[in-house]
Amino acid sequence: MKNRRRITPVILISILLALFAIHITQYKFSWKHVKPLDGYYINAKKNKFTWKDWFAGSYQEAKDKYLNDHFGFRSYCVRINHQLRFSLFNKVKTAWVTVGKENYLYEINYIKAYYGTDFIGQDSIEKRMNKFKMLQDTLKKLGKTAIIVLAPGKAAFFPEFIPDEFHTEKGITNIEVYRHYIEKYNINCIDFHKYFIGNKDNSIYPLYPQYGIHWSIYGSCIVADSIVKFIEKNNNIKIPQISWEKINISKPIYRDRDIADAMNLLFSPRTFDMAYPELKFESDSGKTKPSLLVIADSYYGTVFELGLDDVFKKHHWWYYNKEIYPESYTKWLTINDINYHEEMLTYDVIIILSTDANLPNLGWGFIEDHYNKFFPK
Repeated sequence: MKNRRRITPVILISILLALFAIHITQYKFSWKHVKPLDGYYINAKKNKFTWKDWFAGSYQEAKDKYLNDHFGFRSYCVRINHQLRFSLFNKVKTAWVTVGKENYLYEINYIKAYYGTDFIGQDSIEKRMNKFKMLQDTLKKLGKTAIIVLAPGKAAFFPEFIPDEFHTEKGITNIEVYRHYIEKYNINCIDFHKYFIGNKDNSIYPLYPQYGIHWSIYGSCIVADSIVKFIEKNNNIKIPQISWEKINISKPIYRDRDIADAMNLLFSPRTFDMAYPELKFESDSGKTKPSLLVIADSYYGTVFELGLDDVFKKHHWWYYNKEIYPESYTKWLTINDINYHEEMLTYDVIIILSTDANLPNLGWGFIEDHYNKFFPK
């Protein structure tokens, strides 16, 4: 019995030392490839030793951050921690994300938009829509088309899974007031918010994923096709059409599981299958290929990445009216790097697309900036 009591601490210490050695050798030699964490984050950089920093205490603090970000098997340990929080306590570490009923994931801003707790007031919305109307009419005289596209938030699409702690009395919402003034001022608009929710039970394939925040890739194909048809009808032109005959069914990939990826779990959560159309593009022979500029939030990313070069002669996405794509995929380019107003005028069609959560700042300054250019006084 005494021998067993003596052996047990030795075994535990040996295990701890072995684990410590594994971490140290992995940190030093990276002998085992470990999948990096998903999402955007900046690891601390290795700091240089100086006596000044040493006595100020900043060297030790920076060194501690560096070692915390680079110790052996860190990403694996983080995934274990996140998996335990999610599986045992239904909690996530991802910023602004909450777990709803049946494990449906939401960003909190979309819940606020659904209940109207982010309402910015009728006067603010009317003023912005009045400016957009004047901008739309001015661009029309220049032979250009301006369109507002309303996208549905996940909370508006799946209100039944919103966690109980977020339930509150529903007030006036931004999208309701925007719709009112869009109709009042006869503004060009595609309302996917209304369309997606109205076809929630009629769609053959899922329009929204369980573990993603955006509309599904299948849904984005519908969006792309509808935008093309709207421009075609509004401008009385023939544009190369988008179609698909084959649809592949598989477990969610890419943006259909973007929040799940950002959660950095050890195991992929189980969910329903999603649909992935194989797109075909009509020949541009005898067709008109307009140039398209889209000022939008991340919801347009899924549409943009479908590859619509066979439909539009020039196609750019100004992400939150700041980053310019596709250029920023390889080298960061912003609207500050171009002739902002003059570049906008080179496009035939200008779209502002926003989900309901971003309606408080619709256009992200684009409407006001170009309105002031046309109407400086």
